[in-house]
Amino acid sequence: MSMLNLAKFDATPLQTEPCDYLIVPGFVRPEALAGLNADFPAIDAAGNFPFEDLSCGPRFQALVDELTGPDVRRHFAAKFGMDLDAFPTQVTIRKHMSRLDGRIHNDSRSKKITVLIYFNEQWTQRGGQLRLNKSLDRMDDYYVEVPPVCGNLIAFRRNEHSFHGFPSASGERRTLQMYWVDPQRLQRKKATGMRKIIHKLVRRAIKKF
Repeated sequence: MSMLNLAKFDATPLQTEPCDYLIVPGFVRPEALAGLNADFPAIDAAGNFPFEDLSCGPRFQALVDELTGPDVRRHFAAKFGMDLDAFPTQVTIRKHMSRLDGRIHNDSRSKKITVLIYFNEQWTQRGGQLRLNKSLDRMDDYYVEVPPVCGNLIAFRRNEHSFHGFPSASGERRTLQMYWVDPQRLQRKKATGMRKIIHKLVRRAIKKF
């Protein structure tokens, strides 16, 4: 059985201001959350980490497999009226925040659709709720905000006004971020990763001498 409530996703109207977006409370089914949190990737530091660099339990792996699979792609393509077949997916995971996280920004043009899903069971901090902002410099001036809890989803199509961020918070804020991206973005990422590996090997070789 799917861990995702795709019927609820399909029934949620797409909003268009300031960009194409939708919010689906409980997109991840409530009965799946405890197992997903038990299998959540082991992360000790603040920041966003590529999923492929992390280890997790089988239930979380199954969720990522479903999210990046053809059926979910089909639902998102229909919702956003966009052919996604040419765009691969990237998945990153955040567990811990720092006080510097959440600054308002816009995604790069290489990201076509951004998906964020939240896994905290509850949220009591005043900050930490993702907002679609009206500008780059006013956190308190926004269209909507999303509590980072209970399998909530926000997904939006990047445009020149898709500013987003969240008021400062700290501690655990369990988030999965998925993007459909320009294929060249993945090629650049692979090239950067290879350069880092080469530099590391060179430094090790120099130290030996």
